[in-house]
This record gives sequence, structure tokens and C-alpha cells, in this order.
Amino acid sequence: MLDRFLDWVAQLPELLVYVVLMALSALENIFPPVPADVAVVLGAFLAQRGTTDAVALGVLCWLANTASAAGMYFYARRHGRRFFAKGWRRTLMPPEAIADLERAYIKHGVAGIFISRFLPGVRAAVTPFAGVVGMSPLRALVPAATASAIWYAVLVGFGTFLGVNWETARAMVNDANKVLSGIAVLVTAAIAFWLWKRRGARAD
Repeated sequence: MLDRFLDWVAQLPELLVYVVLMALSALENIFPPVPADVAVVLGAFLAQRGTTDAVALGVLCWLANTASAAGMYFYARRHGRRFFAKGWRRTLMPPEAIADLERAYIKHGVAGIFISRFLPGVRAAVTPFAGVVGMSPLRALVPAATASAIWYAVLVGFGTFLGVNWETARAMVNDANKVLSGIAVLVTAAIAFWLWKRRGARAD
């Protein structure tokens, strides 16, 4: 499925390549399984054929990703607490847990957001939760945008400098994402355990 999709992107006219890759970069913050990373590497690889411009591709995809992350942040800032106020969502994230997250974001938020934006899956959640706990736009979005800029520069570099061999470039990105996904699972588990321990301490 992914191979067919990448082959389809490679056959598109230049303008549509930019549009599709920008859309994928934006959708990643809404639906994390979207294969934005590999697609951006493909776009950079196509720059060697003259289909795209690698620098323009990186900047446009970064802007799309940053804009969607900001949109999720502001939406969560306005509606997030209400979302977790009732039913199973309140059980999943009770007010006490949100308060704990708020204190954690105040203490470690900037560094946590910056690091987490490199982790697949987790990167989509950090700005919405920053909005839920009321973190300021400057403290939430600047580290997120900075980390995304570095990540997209790395992806474009993979596609451009290793693009003589598409399979090598793609394999390196896939391997990197596997390692980062493993780290993301550990980080998520650590946060869940920390919240569970905090709830247990309150119950005692």
C-alpha cells in the first residue's frame, strides 16, 4: 500500500507533489499514522530528478506541519478541558491528572515539547496537551516549531544526499523511526505510570 502510494506521488506534476506532501505533513498532527516522514524523503529524492526543489519542499512541509500543530494547540486550549469533563474521558483524564500535567508542563514543558516532537506518535499529542493545560503559545509553539524544523531538515537531507539510492534513504528513515517509536512507547508508558502513581498517592 505504502509503496503504491509513494509510486503515485513520484508520478505527480511538481505542484501536486508539493500539495500532497504539505497535506501529509499537516495531517500527521491529526492522524499520526500518516506516513509523512517517508513521503517527505521521497519528495527530496525527487529533487535530484528536477521534479521538486529540496529547500522549498522542506520549508513548505515544515510550515504545513507547524500550522497544523498550532491549530491543534489552539483548538485544545479552547475546548480541551471541556472534552475531558464528562464520561469515560473524565475517567481517562480526571481533573487531578490534568493538574499534574499542568505542573509538569510548567516545570519541564519547553524541553519536553522540543524532545517529544522528534518521537513518532507522541509528537502529535504534545501541543494539544499543552493547550489543554493552558501553556502559553510562545512556550508551546516555539520549541515545537524549532524541533520540527530540525526534523524536516534531517529528512530532506536524507532524501537529497542519500537520494542516489532511494531504497537506502527510505530504509534509514524507517530504521530511525523504529528506534524513535520504541523511545516514544517508553516515554508514553513512563508518563502513564507517573500519572497512575500520582492518583494512587492521592487515594492513600
